[in-house]
Amino acid sequence: MKQAKLYVNAANRKSKINKEIYGHFSEHLGRCIYEGIYVGENSAIPNTNGMRNDVVEALKEIKTPVLRWPGGCFADEYHWKDGIGPKEDRKKMVNTNWGGVTEDNSFGTHEFMELCEQIGCEPYISGNVGSGTVQELAEWVEYMTFDGISPMADLRKKNGREKPWKLKYLGIGNENWGCGGSMLPEYYAHEYRRYQTFCRNFSGNELYKIACGPNAADYNWTDKLMSMLNTFHTKAISLHYYTIPTGDWSKKGSATEFSTEEYYKTIQNAYQIEELIVKHCEIMSKHDKDHEIGLIVDEWGNWFDVEPGTNPGFLYQQNTMRDAITASINLNIFNQHSDRVVMANIAQVVNVLQSVILTEGDKMIKTPTFHVFRMYRDHQEATLLDSYIDSCEAGEEVIVPALSQSVSIREDGSILITISNCDLQEEYEVTLDLVGKALGDCSAEILQSKMDAYNSFEDGHVVEPVSYEGYRVEGDKLILTVPACSVVSIKVK
Repeated sequence: MKQAKLYVNAANRKSKINKEIYGHFSEHLGRCIYEGIYVGENSAIPNTNGMRNDVVEALKEIKTPVLRWPGGCFADEYHWKDGIGPKEDRKKMVNTNWGGVTEDNSFGTHEFMELCEQIGCEPYISGNVGSGTVQELAEWVEYMTFDGISPMADLRKKNGREKPWKLKYLGIGNENWGCGGSMLPEYYAHEYRRYQTFCRNFSGNELYKIACGPNAADYNWTDKLMSMLNTFHTKAISLHYYTIPTGDWSKKGSATEFSTEEYYKTIQNAYQIEELIVKHCEIMSKHDKDHEIGLIVDEWGNWFDVEPGTNPGFLYQQNTMRDAITASINLNIFNQHSDRVVMANIAQVVNVLQSVILTEGDKMIKTPTFHVFRMYRDHQEATLLDSYIDSCEAGEEVIVPALSQSVSIREDGSILITISNCDLQEEYEVTLDLVGKALGDCSAEILQSKMDAYNSFEDGHVVEPVSYEGYRVEGDKLILTVPACSVVSIKVK
């Protein structure tokens, strides 16, 4: 057993960990919306106003704080008026980005807002800049948020919603450097300034406007964009980064059948998000010294080849213990950078990429990634504590940090420590050196399995957390055993 030391200074309270860091993303892609979330009011699958009851309850369990919709690339081909009014009258379209299937628009603005109300989360609307117009986006905001007499408010009332919704988060475009228009940063910045001007704050609703930020390591985009924004009309910029083991987008590797080297390569690439955050934040600080503009990682997660026999455009992949480890690494990193990272949205919530939920007919399973979100949920709205763990290495040909961690404290003084060990061979005895607070009662959970273990529709309980007694208190020290390939959360009262 290897030794490590975790230093925590409870007297050094840092940034608040926004609950929105634990956000999710839902796109009209594959079986995410249809079959995954929405089955319609007449379905035999238990539902409330068309939303699957099992999925809604699961998302409530992990305290889902915010949900992004309708895309993704789909957002910049989405025309919101096609998705309102009587369902039989709604226009049908071809989803050219994802599988070339017909989109019947039976899930639109009213349905999405209903979903968010059922979950109890904030809606995050991604607006169409790529193929839409300023008027279209401005009218959508008015339709959703204006409490008065106007053409759009009257149209909303005609469609059955008397009172407006509250909409906080509004993305002005998506991936405008790519599928959202193949724009240059200077051109997009001009478009952003124009579009956001006409997105008004109606009836006491205050929009949190988000500009399309960079793709992965495109530091030039961040520099050019930030130089043309100001804090008056921009609350945050986005960042997109997907983890693949191969570095080759044409052959990303299997979600369930992979070598030890591929496993560690995936871990290595997951850790890259920290370098991206640090470097983009350095550029942001050059233009925004007071940190008034936040960074939102609104698409992140593992991207592998689709499951054999499924539509390549549906991006359906299984979810293993490897995904749980990378989810824990990402969430720990976001927590550690919560001074600037104000939101993150894993891609995607159901049946697409690194999902927290998978469905098949009336069956539903919670993935290993889901369980990490549940184990980490008490970080939401807590305060990050200054913490550091001894450097330990794992792997052979590919060398990565073995241990990832973050620590937070709640208003009641309880501390949550989350640690993952990606090492496939070694367990670690971690000694907690806690300064500024006495140790109280402790309780722990562990998620542990083989690297390629996953939950199936035949057995949905292969990978799930259990209570954990692998710790002891010796005087003022907490000594915790973190087994190989595991995620541990421990609460200290």
